[in-house]
Amino acid sequence: MALTQLTCTTVGGSESQELPKKFTNTEMEYKSGLRDLYDITKMYLTVERVEPTPKADLPVLEMTTESLIEETENVVYRLGHSSVLMKLDNQFVMTDPVFSDRASPVQWAGPKRFHKAPIAIAELPAIDVVVISHDHYDHLDKAAVKELADKVSLFLVPLRVGEHLIKWGVSADKVIELNWWESYVFNGIEYTLTPTQHFSGRTGVDRDRTLWGSWVIAAPTQRVFFSGDSGYFSGFKEIGEKYGPFDLTLVETGAYNEAWSQIHMFPEQSVQAHIDLKGKVMFPIHNSTFDLATHDWQEPINRALANAQERGVDVVMPKMGERLVVGDAMPLSYWWDQ
Repeated sequence: MALTQLTCTTVGGSESQELPKKFTNTEMEYKSGLRDLYDITKMYLTVERVEPTPKADLPVLEMTTESLIEETENVVYRLGHSSVLMKLDNQFVMTDPVFSDRASPVQWAGPKRFHKAPIAIAELPAIDVVVISHDHYDHLDKAAVKELADKVSLFLVPLRVGEHLIKWGVSADKVIELNWWESYVFNGIEYTLTPTQHFSGRTGVDRDRTLWGSWVIAAPTQRVFFSGDSGYFSGFKEIGEKYGPFDLTLVETGAYNEAWSQIHMFPEQSVQAHIDLKGKVMFPIHNSTFDLATHDWQEPINRALANAQERGVDVVMPKMGERLVVGDAMPLSYWWDQ
């Protein structure tokens, strides 16, 4: 079902639209049931791994409010998993803010962070825009959203995801829901929600009720692509043709497995997605914070880097909290192998 006729909406506003009961992908329908859950659980319990989580503390560079405010270049800082803080044209933009210790509906169980965040929410400067890709727990953190509610000017989210935010205390006039291929301009930067091949849901009864997607962030000076979660599909090439080239692509590279290869990419596919997008510099994200698959924690980086080097793709992999200038191919420090 291609969702192209609906209009962007301020949640709680006067504009209304009829939405489908469930959203679907453009090229495939992803289904999973109790048998799949059993097989995946069995796989987690029986697979042998050398290093599922880091054996030593990961390097995290502490960020400060003052340095962020004083920054004059277009820069990106990785906070963890798919959480990135960027400063574009002197505006702060954040992707999928997850600050909780666990990517889980409860904080006493579930995947636990490998590292602390390089800056606390309380120490962040005022954030102009937060973009959210979908409502899975490793991308939509209730506690973080509640703490960010008064610090953020605008939340841009896929259709129906805004309902979560409103319920958690975000003012309705701060939430804009978009459909695939719709755009919203805020302070001169254009944000476009673009398709991905994934699914959504936070409970056992709300599967695919909310939309999922990726984000094109087009500032007057530079363009950044944020993939959210996705299997590899032709949509990346279409996005690249419509909105590329990109100075930087933040591409999902991690938490993959043959069992769910339709909705998460293998590292080599992540590199191909970057090429399809007409990206200049690739930044692999969705790794090095949570154990969400059955591969060793460093494997996504090493596989993506090896494939990228074979194909002449510039890859950056800064430490958590390390300053990256958008579009620059900074030298690799190989911190994950130390």
